[in-house]
This record gives sequence, structure tokens and C-alpha cells, in this order.
Amino acid sequence: MEEHDQNHPGSESRPRVSVGLPVYNGGRYLVESIGSLLDQTFQDFELIISDNGSTDETRTICEGFAAQDPRIRYIRHEINRGASWNFNIVVELARAPYFKWASHDDLHAPTFLERCVHTMDTSDGDVILCYPKTIEIDADGREVGGFEDQLDLRSDDPADRFKQLLRRYRLSNPIFGLLRTDMVRSTRLLSAYPSSDLVLFAELALRGKFVEIPERLFLRRIHPGRSVESNKTMEEVAIWFDPNNAGRRIYPRTKLLIEHARAVALSPISLTKKLRSSWYLVRYYRYWPFVRGEAKHAALTLFGHRG
Repeated sequence: MEEHDQNHPGSESRPRVSVGLPVYNGGRYLVESIGSLLDQTFQDFELIISDNGSTDETRTICEGFAAQDPRIRYIRHEINRGASWNFNIVVELARAPYFKWASHDDLHAPTFLERCVHTMDTSDGDVILCYPKTIEIDADGREVGGFEDQLDLRSDDPADRFKQLLRRYRLSNPIFGLLRTDMVRSTRLLSAYPSSDLVLFAELALRGKFVEIPERLFLRRIHPGRSVESNKTMEEVAIWFDPNNAGRRIYPRTKLLIEHARAVALSPISLTKKLRSSWYLVRYYRYWPFVRGEAKHAALTLFGHRG
């Protein structure tokens, strides 16, 4: 398999921020997305684009940008290894103390990085994620409304942050904020099963605080080509995360419960706080009805096989 890394910075000075942009067939919106990143008022960053074997114009677009801007590292993979692998490889390649994921279809206001870096620089080391408020835009870039993420989690108690996350989580917009690279690397990153971003949020909340910046600087594009729109079943979503999931039986809510419990067990917090977090998980877990249904289905399947 050929992998092409264009404009690798080698021994040059390290940037303050690494922006990782995983992409597969993102040609329709990619020019706008990359442009909104390059137009940031804060310029001390590298942009790592990991192309998961795209078959559209993605390669041409990325190579064109990389030829013009030495901050861009374009890595081409000849096969599609799935979204979770592609999201994780850009973290592995990051060189900066701060890291940010970006998508091929969303946009960023010019002061996005400036405000996030300032917030991180002036906060204590316990803040590991900061993110701005969200504006939702449609396929043509028209504003359709604001979204309230409500994941400003500043409690000193990791169990309390975990509880508030379970209560408040709605969409994954804050994951596109600014993270401390060492902290995100201390997690299991994005695993290869549906909604694994929820578990990643849990691992992060158990490690540090989240801060919401009051300005609406993140423009989340809502369009039919999004993964949550184009993949109609949980089986299709699982394959989007990892092509190796094809043909495997999927019990997504049960998997989420198990992995949330593992996130608590593996977290660097005291036993007392782990027990409290586990109690909150049992008390607030939103997918219990689905888990019961999946357990019933698994039992019936097993009985059928035995019969």
C-alpha cells in the first residue's frame, strides 16, 4: 500500500496547534473547509490531512493546497480503513501540544483557533478541552440556527463531570474543539463501533475539565451526505467506522454500556470516584431500554441456533 506524505515538516520548529482533518470522498465541501482553516487569525498551526483512499477529487484538491502552503501535510492512503482509524491516525501524527479535529464539511469562523488557544493558555492545566458555541448551516452554507451543546464541565470532581456529561450530551460538536494532545492520547481514542465518540467524551471528562467559549465560532454543516444521514442502519454505521465490521452482528447500545464501564474502570481517578461514576452510569444510562431489547434479541438468536 502506498502512503504519500506531502510537505512533511521534518525538523522544523513545532507548531502550537495540530489540526487533523480525516477525509474520504469529501470533495464537495473540502475547498471551503480547508479555506476556513487557513484563514484563521491564529496562524501557528499545522494541518494534517489524512485521505482514506478517496476516489473523487479529494486528492487533487489536497495536493493543490499542500503545494501552496507548507503548513499542510497531506497523507494519502490507498485503501479505506474506516473512519475511526482515520480519525486516530491524525492524532498519532500530531506534533503540537494542542490538537484539534476538523471535518471536510464543517466551517470555522476566523477567530476559532485564536479564542481556543487563548482560553487554553490562560486556564489551569486541568482544562483539557475548550470549544466554541455552534451554528448549524445547511448544504449551501445558509444558517439554520444555533445549537446549545451545554458541555461546559468545570467541576473539580471527575465523577461529577461524568454525571453531567451523561445528563447533557446531545451531539458531538465539542469534540471539534481544542484538546491537549497528551490528554487525548491518554484515551483509547475513537474506537471502531457506532457512537464511540460518546465513550471518548467520557474518558476525557474523567481526565479534565471542558470549557465552552460563548461565541458561536463553529459552523456545523447539516446535509444528506453526513455519515449519520447516509448510513441508514447500525450495521452501515459500524462499517463506516471500520470496514472489517461487515457481516458482524451489532449490539451497539450494549457495546456502549460496556465501554462506558471500561472508561470508568481505566480512568486515572480514585476508587471512590470510580464507584460514584459507576453508580451514575447505572442511574442515568439513557440506553437501558435498547440494551434490554438487544439482550432479548441475542438470547432468541442463541436459542434459535441451538434449536
